[in-house]
Amino acid sequence: MLQSSARLLRLLTFFQSRATWTGAELTERLEVTARTVRRDVDRLRALGYPVDSTTGPAGGYKLGPGAKLPPLMLDDEEGVAVAIALRDANDDVAGVSEAARRALAKIDQVLPARLRKRLGALRAAVVRAPGTTAGAKVELGVVDALAAACNEHRVASFGYRDQEGRATRRSVEPQRLVLSGRRWYLAAWDRAREDWRTFRVDRVVAPVELGVAFAPRPAPDDDVAGFVARATSWRRSPVQARVLFDAPVAKLRAKIPPAYGDLTPVGKKKCRLETGGTSLDGVAVWLAVTGVPFTVEAPQQLRAHMGVLGARLRKAWGRGP
Repeated sequence: MLQSSARLLRLLTFFQSRATWTGAELTERLEVTARTVRRDVDRLRALGYPVDSTTGPAGGYKLGPGAKLPPLMLDDEEGVAVAIALRDANDDVAGVSEAARRALAKIDQVLPARLRKRLGALRAAVVRAPGTTAGAKVELGVVDALAAACNEHRVASFGYRDQEGRATRRSVEPQRLVLSGRRWYLAAWDRAREDWRTFRVDRVVAPVELGVAFAPRPAPDDDVAGFVARATSWRRSPVQARVLFDAPVAKLRAKIPPAYGDLTPVGKKKCRLETGGTSLDGVAVWLAVTGVPFTVEAPQQLRAHMGVLGARLRKAWGRGP
């Protein structure tokens, strides 16, 4: 039988995992009598946790909203995920980053050594390029494994999908993880191609297998984030465009990260964007969703394609109820 303090923590864990528990369920889980459950619930209430109870066949206990935040019981994956989220918190809402730093400091103090090592590997392996924002989702297990491969200098093997969805198998010597624009990238030496490559982490297929150790090669660039930004730059895209926006640069900065194009002021009320993309459709759509009026200066094909796309959208809208 659990000691009283241990039972209280376990009770809080039960209440966090499910909305309502019957008395019979709690007596079975805690291996105590119904009277002991009632006493433990009263102790939680005395400590400031509002435990609501109902009677009857459908009755039970649940943790209601109150003045105190109960201790959180997290498994390994949840602990790492929370720490990563806190580290990446920004000030889109005033004061969030400072509160996140305080919360992260508290979590760091109580993390087991095995989790502290995992988080340390992530912090050492990841760099951020200017203008980084939230983007394509990546799997925690994939990021975790790639970060370990970077720090331990071990070969990583994984399935990979290219932009056309074709599947390949890659074996690489990871250098660093980079957050650039709205995406995670892995900078690594591709053993089959015998050259440096960048891999979008959201296209890496789990599991990532770690193999033998390798001797680190000189980095492809003193600035790994810069290497990834150049490798994934819009300048390498097949469709190049020049657009004039009816808004100052300051208004567009938050909508268009540096990795998406170069913004230059044109007077006080306009700015010019030089950008690129993989297709006319792709460039047209993301320019439209900026929500800022613009004029396509080049190429003429993009101007014409926007007319076709606009007609297609008007036709689809006209078919609505």
